Amino acid sequence: MKHNIVITGQHHSLSALALRSHIRRCIMAALEAEHVSCACEINVLITDDEGIRAINKAYRQIDKATDVLSFPMFQLTPGMLPDSWDEYRDVETGLVPLGDMAISIERAKQQAKEFGHSVKREVGYLTIHSILHLLGYDHVDEGEMKRQMRAREEAIAAKLELYR
Repeated sequence: MKHNIVITGQHHSLSALALRSHIRRCIMAALEAEHVSCACEINVLITDDEGIRAINKAYRQIDKATDVLSFPMFQLTPGMLPDSWDEYRDVETGLVPLGDMAISIERAKQQAKEFGHSVKREVGYLTIHSILHLLGYDHVDEGEMKRQMRAREEAIAAKLELYR
C-alpha cells in the first residue's frame, strides 16, 4: 500500500535519513498491525521541547513540553476500523488523511536515558503511540482503554524488535 508520509522539521544530532526511515517503518508497521486497508496520508513534525511546547499551548492550552502530540483527522473506534474508507478519502489525492503528529526529539532522548533504552526505541514507541491515537485509541484514564493501547504499542514495537 502506498502511503504518503510527510516528515518535516528539526533533526538534531540524529541522522536525518535514518530518523525519517525509522519513523516511516514504525508508521507502516502500526498501520499494518491495525489492518488499515487504505492508502493514508500522515504528517510528522520533528521538533524540540520548545517547538512542541508552543504547539501544545496553541492547540491544547497546556503551556508545557511533552514527548508527542497527535491530531487525528477523524473520530475512529480503536480496533474497529471502517469496512469502507470512501467517506474519509480526500477526493483530490485519493488518500485518507489520518492526521498529524509532532515528536520532540529532545524529549525522546531524555526519556530514552531515563528508561534505559535507545533513542531509536523511544522514537519508535512514540511514533507507534501517535499512530494509535490517529486510529482512535486513547488513554484518558488508567482503565481498560489505556491497557488496550499499551498492549497494542508493545505488540507492534516487538514486531519491529524495539525492546525496552
